[in-house]
Amino acid sequence: MLKLLELILKALAYSSGIALGAAGITIIYMATGTFNFAHASLVAWGFYIVFSLYSILGGSPYYYIPLAALFSGFLGVLIYVTVNRRLLKARATMVTLMMSTLGIDLILFAFINIYADYLTEHYKLSAARYFVLELKDYVLGYVGETPIKAICIVAPIVMLAVTLSIHAFLKKSKFGIAMRAAIENPSLASVLGINPEVVYLTAWFMGGALAGLAGGTLSLVISGHPAVGMETIVTFFSGAIVGGLYSVFGSLLGGLLIGLSEYIGIYSLSMAFGGGVLVYRPMIPLLIMAITLLIYPRGLAGINWGRIKAFLTSIASRGGR
Repeated sequence: MLKLLELILKALAYSSGIALGAAGITIIYMATGTFNFAHASLVAWGFYIVFSLYSILGGSPYYYIPLAALFSGFLGVLIYVTVNRRLLKARATMVTLMMSTLGIDLILFAFINIYADYLTEHYKLSAARYFVLELKDYVLGYVGETPIKAICIVAPIVMLAVTLSIHAFLKKSKFGIAMRAAIENPSLASVLGINPEVVYLTAWFMGGALAGLAGGTLSLVISGHPAVGMETIVTFFSGAIVGGLYSVFGSLLGGLLIGLSEYIGIYSLSMAFGGGVLVYRPMIPLLIMAITLLIYPRGLAGINWGRIKAFLTSIASRGGR
């Protein structure tokens, strides 16, 4: 029972980070129609900002997670200004937009490797190519012999806070409402005086910031190394697609479900068939994504939840008679 509690807590922390990253993918896709494969390196930079600043400046890794979000948000803006904006103005196809971000991802990946080498040579951080910040996390208490790590509480709270903040921003603020209008109908938004350029810029910053926030959060859950973004990008995209690429809140839910299924699923399989099945971990989010697309092509956000609620209510009312 105690081992199960530890598994559930870590799975919740992991899935919260995946949900944040999935939402970042969706925001950029909704705004510019771009599948951002550079998301992988934006997440990895989140890992490295937290690791390097903590290793050099000390304190707590949690101090540097907001800085990881800001740094990756800045990289998102840089990608948009230097590459994506030009391609959008040239009316590039979705395939061209996607392939351009793949090229950017390889460039950013190269810089991550250079940065890791710099940390090793200049600051003598021998762990720069493989680090485990989970060991530096706080233990809030124990349930029996099971430690309750701070990230298991902080990650879900951050995910919930981001969800509420995005909801308030898009539904309540004037700029958020204008942003939604520009995403849904750029031509009409321009007629009404809304500048789509500002909307696109904001979307890329938000998407990048969520990637960095996901990376910073996950750095206290899983091991970090230069290719960590490439290893997790399948899970992020699966969460975004399962949730629905036209709904930020759907992608948050999809990322949460994918993360939980992957983490708990691979543990269950390893218990049944041995540790050799761990190499097949990426298959779990891919299978869930494939099944979801076959049943609900628009993802969870495309489901008519109102009709389902009405159906369940009618069943409950009949049962009560």
